[in-house]
Amino acid sequence: MSTAPSSSTAVPSPTATDAETLRRNRIMSSKLYFDVPLSKVPLIYSPSYDIAFLGIEKLHPFDSSKWGRICRFLIAGGVLDNKCIVEPQEATKDDLLVVHSESYLNSLKSSSTVSIIIEVPPVALLPNCLVQQKVLHPFRKQVGGSILAAKLAKERGWAINVGGGFHHCSGDKGGGFCVYADISLCIHYAFVQLYISRVMIIDLDAHQGNGHEKDFSDDRRVYILDMYNPEIYPFDYEARRYISQKVEVASGTATDEYLAKLDEALKVAGRMFDPELVVYNAGTDILDGDPLGRLKISPDGITRRDEKVFRFARERNIPLVMLTSGGYMKSSARVIADSIENLSKKGLIDVVGSSGKV
Repeated sequence: MSTAPSSSTAVPSPTATDAETLRRNRIMSSKLYFDVPLSKVPLIYSPSYDIAFLGIEKLHPFDSSKWGRICRFLIAGGVLDNKCIVEPQEATKDDLLVVHSESYLNSLKSSSTVSIIIEVPPVALLPNCLVQQKVLHPFRKQVGGSILAAKLAKERGWAINVGGGFHHCSGDKGGGFCVYADISLCIHYAFVQLYISRVMIIDLDAHQGNGHEKDFSDDRRVYILDMYNPEIYPFDYEARRYISQKVEVASGTATDEYLAKLDEALKVAGRMFDPELVVYNAGTDILDGDPLGRLKISPDGITRRDEKVFRFARERNIPLVMLTSGGYMKSSARVIADSIENLSKKGLIDVVGSSGKV
């Protein structure tokens, strides 16, 4: 509460209860949850996800057309029918205010601020209307996909947002190519709309997920298993204190050692926490050769990793949301598509709509 002297015109700061009521009302009035026909599969993507504007997307090591290329690989391989893909709504300002502060969202009206967050300095020189349209709109569309994924996962057992996973962004700060806190938003919507009270984040991106760690620092409803390289960005030592289960993997860690550590970590997580939803941040920057992740995991290792996480959820009958997160090589899109195809072949997901065969 405000400590300012009261007066007839003073407006007191909202209490925690008022803030929670406002958050709940925003969630309940959102249009991001909508009914998806059974002819669609719980794989979420929109062509709006992809960022391509005057070659500026080439100035960051992230492959900003990765999301579309994943789907094209799946369609070309006969794994997925384009008509079965779910297209999400774009998150509005009211949707984003469920987690983000008004001041943070206002800061994104500065092209300079956005350029720092996405690590592409020339963006600072662009009119903000272009930045909103060409950079922030695709991210807001992906946020809508991450939020919808929880609803679909609860209904179908699993959902994959072919995007999202912006795990460096918290409610009041972006960074590391992460502008909006889609993981935190996804979970808060699930708390209110899906009546879920326990969520496990399994963050297997090479980088520490400091954004969601800060957002849920004092929230016992969320258990965070974060397996990351401590020798690379973001070096957020404060956020590391909020990790429920920390598994550090040094630069140069190879496939077999990595997967053995994951097996043990999943066993521990299964004993420590009984979630009603798993949010799986499936970054592919652990791939051998990735310039930022500095780990040495093979493409087959990615496939086996994803299968282990899906089996963990399936064996416990827990709905699972998968987000694609980081990955800084052109080969990432093919690796992700191959992993999704493997999940389908193993019967862990079903990518055929109810209307017929692909």
